[in-house]
Amino acid sequence: MGKSDTKSETARKPRTPRKTSSAASAQARSARRPAVAKTETPYHHGALREALLQAAERVLERDGLSGLTLRAVAREAGVSHAAPTHHFGDLTGLLSELAAVGFRQFNAAMASSCDAATTPLERALARPKAYVAYAQAHPGMYGIMFRTERLDYSRPSLHEAAEASFAGLANAIGMMRQEQISGDALTLNQGAAIARAWSIVHGFTMLLLDGRLEDILGRLPEGTTAEQLLEAMLTAPITAKLPV
Repeated sequence: MGKSDTKSETARKPRTPRKTSSAASAQARSARRPAVAKTETPYHHGALREALLQAAERVLERDGLSGLTLRAVAREAGVSHAAPTHHFGDLTGLLSELAAVGFRQFNAAMASSCDAATTPLERALARPKAYVAYAQAHPGMYGIMFRTERLDYSRPSLHEAAEASFAGLANAIGMMRQEQISGDALTLNQGAAIARAWSIVHGFTMLLLDGRLEDILGRLPEGTTAEQLLEAMLTAPITAKLPV
């Protein structure tokens, strides 16, 4: 066999593939594989329930009650769709626990406002002003707190928070009337005083949130605020005479 034949035979021999370590191969495959984003956030069991309620509040304030679903809350919290069901059962359970959070926030805001008051008049006005201010800052939460048809008051957390709110109102009216009021047994006059105060402040709040007071505010001296209008309502004497 000549030299040319030897060269030709050598050229036809297949090349032996280079060996790579298994670690290097795995690293290469990993580098080529697209990164997968984590969609779930790990929480401790107790922290998950709190995180779901916080997520529900964000969804409610951003998207309204119609946008508040178990799946929307799970997405907002970054957890599995089954998590809200596990902790609250159904949407009514979630809304009820969220309303309980709202009542606790509401009660704390009014208590803090009353504690900061320094005169009898300031104390008398502190609670209704804080009532309206909370509703303006948290319209979604305020709205769900009074959607009785969507809530389950048999849940202890909601029942206790709502009862604490009523007790605070009754105590405030009792202080104004200079008498002790028991929330369990009211006289007609006590019930009327509580209903009157609540009707005034709640009605004012709903009109304000719905933009229905803009016409009245526009007719008042320039710079008059809704809070000043509320204060004037609460302090103005009732001068109308009843028909005989």
